[in-house]
Amino acid sequence: MIRIDKPSAPKILRDRGAAATAENRESFDATPTQYKNGTKKFDFSSGIYGAKSVKNALLKAQHKKCCFCESKVAHVAYGDVEHFRPKGGFRQLPDDALGRPGYYWLAYEWENLYFSCQLCNQRYKKNLFPLKNPTQRARSHRGDVSREETEFIDPGKADPAQFIRFREEYMFAIDDNSIGQITISELGLNREALAEERRELLKLLKSVAALATMNTPDSHEARQLLRDHMTDQAEYSAMVRAAFSNNG
Repeated sequence: MIRIDKPSAPKILRDRGAAATAENRESFDATPTQYKNGTKKFDFSSGIYGAKSVKNALLKAQHKKCCFCESKVAHVAYGDVEHFRPKGGFRQLPDDALGRPGYYWLAYEWENLYFSCQLCNQRYKKNLFPLKNPTQRARSHRGDVSREETEFIDPGKADPAQFIRFREEYMFAIDDNSIGQITISELGLNREALAEERRELLKLLKSVAALATMNTPDSHEARQLLRDHMTDQAEYSAMVRAAFSNNG
């Protein structure tokens, strides 16, 4: 998980997204009770928040990596445009009943959108959005999300390296901080299949690192390869930096 710096919002979000948001706000104000008890639900347009221009902008900003696990998935799966604050409903805990409405007014908000692999989004995060103090949750567009203290790292607003580090292929929370612990556990960031992929990369790069210390014609290329894998563009770069930041 690494810090994500986004460019300006795509035009479709500024135009059609803003108009759809205004409609949703007006609809809620007209019948708030029906939205709160779930008898009325918002219709969201994936053609806006999931538009090609939005997804491409996210892929470019995220170096084609999942915002949570840093896997590159575009060559084998479509991936999802993920809502950090869930649009349709929310859960404080995984087994909680779905709270409604969700963050409907952020459905087309650029800061709330990321590219995610389908496993992180659909199997783990889903509608989960835990807060340190659930009573401060914004329950409509008239609420103030700035009062919320999320228990998930928002990679567009915080540097994950302040909360999470690596021991070999496994993440851990620095000083057992709760936001790091909950991000890792609830998003499955140490799930075995993912750890195995990271383990295989580490195994390969350890051989490269050994070659880099030798005085051979190939040592320069080995050091460059290590440096390349530490850049934000590389898959699992946070792990690689933790393992080899003193090399090359």
